[in-house]
Amino acid sequence: MTPRTAPRIAASIAAVAALALFAGCSGETETADDQSVTFWTPQTTPERLAAQEAIAAAFTEETGIEVEVVPMAGADQDQALVTGAASGDVPDVILHASTQTGAWTSQGLLDTTAAAAVVDTLGQETFNEHAIEAITLDDQIAAVPSDGWTHVIAYRTDLLEQAGVEVPSSVEELAAAATTVKEELGITGLAFGTQAGTASATEGIQSIFQSAGCDLVVDGQVSIDSKECTEAAEQFLTLRNSSVAGDFDVTSARAAYMNGDAAMLLFSTHILDELAGLDEATPATCAECAGTPTFLADNTQFITVVDEEHPAQYGAILSYGIPTGANVEAAQQYIEYVMSTGYVDTLAVATEGRIPLRNGTAEDPVEFISAWGELGIGPGQERTSVEIYGEEFVAGIESGINAVYQWGMGTDDATLAGLVASQGVLAGQIDQLYTGTSAADVTAAMRAAVEEVQAGL
Repeated sequence: MTPRTAPRIAASIAAVAALALFAGCSGETETADDQSVTFWTPQTTPERLAAQEAIAAAFTEETGIEVEVVPMAGADQDQALVTGAASGDVPDVILHASTQTGAWTSQGLLDTTAAAAVVDTLGQETFNEHAIEAITLDDQIAAVPSDGWTHVIAYRTDLLEQAGVEVPSSVEELAAAATTVKEELGITGLAFGTQAGTASATEGIQSIFQSAGCDLVVDGQVSIDSKECTEAAEQFLTLRNSSVAGDFDVTSARAAYMNGDAAMLLFSTHILDELAGLDEATPATCAECAGTPTFLADNTQFITVVDEEHPAQYGAILSYGIPTGANVEAAQQYIEYVMSTGYVDTLAVATEGRIPLRNGTAEDPVEFISAWGELGIGPGQERTSVEIYGEEFVAGIESGINAVYQWGMGTDDATLAGLVASQGVLAGQIDQLYTGTSAADVTAAMRAAVEEVQAGL
């Protein structure tokens, strides 16, 4: 489930982005002699923008290279980059999603040689292996992985104990545990996105199916109706039926766990601060939370890799791209800075949603993941994850982010997988499963729907 939004500031952000786009895409294309960088970032809230501008100012002080930080949502980046490339007017660095890396590379919009040189300078061995795979296309590294988030399963240790179930280590065990919780305690076993046709169901389906060893497409062949996927659909239905409150979207699933009405929650790492009572906008509302604001955090542990045999945690990867025609030398210096000297400050921009994809350095292989655990989380950044959840939690998060995956990433199938997700193709079929259609027939319908999208490529 994706990070929360902030509607109250949407209008002001849109205005800032519009002005910044005009400023960032005017005039002639810069050369290395210009000693300046235009940086597009999807981290657009005022607090995050201010933090990135502070990092840019520190870079300028060290190098003399001016940086213009331009807030721009991912959807706007796509069109703006195409338009800029056509006119020869592009930014120098773009922080973007892994799906964009594939699309832009196929269109010739990224200087992959320049990005690969940065990874080589920093040391490819210091990066998350899955992240490198995600941005490697036709054996060429196309961007520089920065950070990301993954799905985790938060679970109430006290409630699982009351229900008499062990911590699950596979999707099959997860489904059995959720069912037992419902039967024994009369509360929801696992709260997660199941509302047919919604974005939250799209993420829920992909997250559960991936962890069960299911692939959407393999080498161009749609495989969503495979034996593994059909079994995953059966487990998905069992998990969906562990709810005592009907189908959930992202908001209601979180609310069920925060209220103590669910023993487990499938959510992104953005839940970390909320469980600890650090976000006033999303307070913990369980009966015990009034007297003990940290009750949920005190009684919650996390499954960061659902199935060690299929380590494929649904999540997101952000990378730095250098557009074709950019001020390459200055862009490379800026990326190297924010991935080394300024890296910890960069992660602190939104700690719970920006887990490092560069684990450390050659000298200290865990330098950055260890530093992440010591960063404050939540709007006020009052406490660290280590303080709240312990050292073992950070090790678990490292395992989770090292298993980050999305269907098709780093392959020629990335475009198809991205369209299937953005169009909610699987979520549009899942309702059949709820109304009695067999899992085999549902995955067959899913295959037909995916192949229809594929035919249009």
